[in-house]
Amino acid sequence: MASTYSDLKFELIGTGEQSGVWGATTNINLGTAVEEAITGSADVSFTGSNVTLTLTNTNSSQAARNLRLNLTGTSGGARTLTVPTIEKLYIINNNLADTVTVKTAAGTGVDIPSGEAFLVFVDGTNVIDAITGINLTGPAPITSGGTGASTALGATQNLGVEVGVDVQAYDAGLDDISGLTVTDGNFIVGDGANWVAESGATARASLGVSIGSQVQAWNAGLDDISGLALTDSNFIVGDGTNWVVESGATARTSLGLGTASGVQFDSFGVGTAASGTTGEIRATNNITAYYSSDIKFKENVKDIDNALDKVNHIGGKTFDWTADYIKDHGGEDGYFVQKHDIGVIAQDVKAVLPEAVREREDGSLAVDYPKLVSLAFAAIKELKAEIEQLKGK
Repeated sequence: MASTYSDLKFELIGTGEQSGVWGATTNINLGTAVEEAITGSADVSFTGSNVTLTLTNTNSSQAARNLRLNLTGTSGGARTLTVPTIEKLYIINNNLADTVTVKTAAGTGVDIPSGEAFLVFVDGTNVIDAITGINLTGPAPITSGGTGASTALGATQNLGVEVGVDVQAYDAGLDDISGLTVTDGNFIVGDGANWVAESGATARASLGVSIGSQVQAWNAGLDDISGLALTDSNFIVGDGTNWVVESGATARTSLGLGTASGVQFDSFGVGTAASGTTGEIRATNNITAYYSSDIKFKENVKDIDNALDKVNHIGGKTFDWTADYIKDHGGEDGYFVQKHDIGVIAQDVKAVLPEAVREREDGSLAVDYPKLVSLAFAAIKELKAEIEQLKGK
């Protein structure tokens, strides 16, 4: 009678078979096949492609017979491990960099994520998850019902829960605060000795939040404002009863920017883009203003002396602006900024008329050109006096 083989390829020696060598076959069955099926571990190497394990009628060690299959090598992407279609338990330990699907040739399978170990069962048709997500090397992953962390803080962070929002924190002493009920909506603050309930401005102060602080508030009712859309770019203002949408002049009023308000800008453009240079104002049309010049605001009034000498010292110059200056002022545009220009030199003016020169924060000098008009008037007056004197002679 010929020998037969079991599902795990144990040789079932038939009558009259293996004459004189049946002991060696029995030792292989017991010492190799049985141990592999009960306690064996075999490495299954991947080289960038799928792997199929088979069982054959041979009296030798076979990877598919082992209890634990240790997946090693290079996956190069999601891979498939095909196992024999028999009823059997496997522990699959995935050491590859990608997910491996363990399945039979014609059935469905189980996805084993990278770095995970699963206990699966081949039911004779499909591979199913015997115990979901056994992690033999660390905390159970979230996808398997765990937290993916070994500490309470890590677990709450991984699960995205927040104390007081998703998790209710409890302190028996809170119920003993005088006048406090769950519906009060107050803040509970420790003052160094006791828990106290605070609201309004005192709650804001306890939180260290002052006017000007960045605080994001959420209100489900905002979506109910008539005509409001996220792309509107309007102001949302509470009028004491309802949320209202405001824009234009009404928005300015809501911000408290009236005609008497003081407003500071870094740079300013009228009819054109601001230059971006701190303190600079540009306008494409006339800038009209009146300087205070009434005698009642002035005292110790005197004529500018030696005006002609001062004008002669200052003179008028033609020059080219440096490349750095042009760059810092937005580049040459032929309108506000041009390479070749005329004017005076601030150091020359400072030497004879320091009242018309200002030193900026960066140490550079600037000339108050309107004040030069007074110097020109004084020089004309001196020149007229000299002319009159010459006429008299």
